[in-house]
Amino acid sequence: MATSSREKPSWLKISLPSGSQFTQIKQTLRKYDLHTVCEEAHCPNIGECWSGKNAPGTATFMLMGDRCSRTCNFCNVTTGGMLPLDPNEPLNIASAISELNLEYAVLTSVNRDDLPDQGVGHFAKTIEAIRNLCPNTLIETLIPDFQCKTDLLDEIIAAKPNVIAHNIETVERLQWPIRDRRAGYEQSLLVLDYINSTSDIHTKSSLMLGMGEYDGEVYQTLSDLRNNGVNFVTLGQYLQPSTRHLEVFEYVSPSKFETWKHVAEDEIGFIYCASGPLVRSSYRAGEFFIQSLLSDSIHST
Repeated sequence: MATSSREKPSWLKISLPSGSQFTQIKQTLRKYDLHTVCEEAHCPNIGECWSGKNAPGTATFMLMGDRCSRTCNFCNVTTGGMLPLDPNEPLNIASAISELNLEYAVLTSVNRDDLPDQGVGHFAKTIEAIRNLCPNTLIETLIPDFQCKTDLLDEIIAAKPNVIAHNIETVERLQWPIRDRRAGYEQSLLVLDYINSTSDIHTKSSLMLGMGEYDGEVYQTLSDLRNNGVNFVTLGQYLQPSTRHLEVFEYVSPSKFETWKHVAEDEIGFIYCASGPLVRSSYRAGEFFIQSLLSDSIHST
């Protein structure tokens, strides 16, 4: 069942974020002058994730500023006016992770097509800083496509994060106008396939629903991701961040998201699928990753 975009359903109502841990995280981020995708993208789960309702402690840091070189019509991050990289950011992120005692850190970024290395070196420095200061913290990187340049992908692989994620965002037919024209379905699959074929690092991708896709297209996208070696996938409801962005085509019911979870895991073969109206690519990322490792360990003994 789906509802029209004019009728925002009850299951999308969220509580305002609160609590001492939420306040501590916000204060620590401001102390180190850091950005998070949780705030910049207006993530609906910020209260749940930052209030410590799920273990382990997780936060998603957005590297290289709050301005993006691309214009995706679903995203609330500001485009243009690119600023120089902050050389202190890698250590500041590591210091914040240490201060907050995070067990799982997600590093994502804006696109920086304006930089010669598109910012991959900054990713690597941040991973190194976290490893030095917080050796027990698990690290997930949610990377841009880096224009599918293999030398740049090699640099991310060499930094050895625990998970490398890259979001395909939507089905092939809807890539434009949803994504910037420099992105693309085939390019994203190539990125994920290259990582899987050249390393043993777990990979992950994410898909938004409610943008006008057909069920058959969702199934095909999930199959394409799995056939290119992707281990984990998340599915969530697209929510229009402002009147300037693409409108919601439909609100997909929680029961349909649950069906997609079973299809992804039981039929297509993902290790895990987080699927729900408020799920985003980093939703409970640490919890699901650690559960998957425990499950693999049990099955291999």
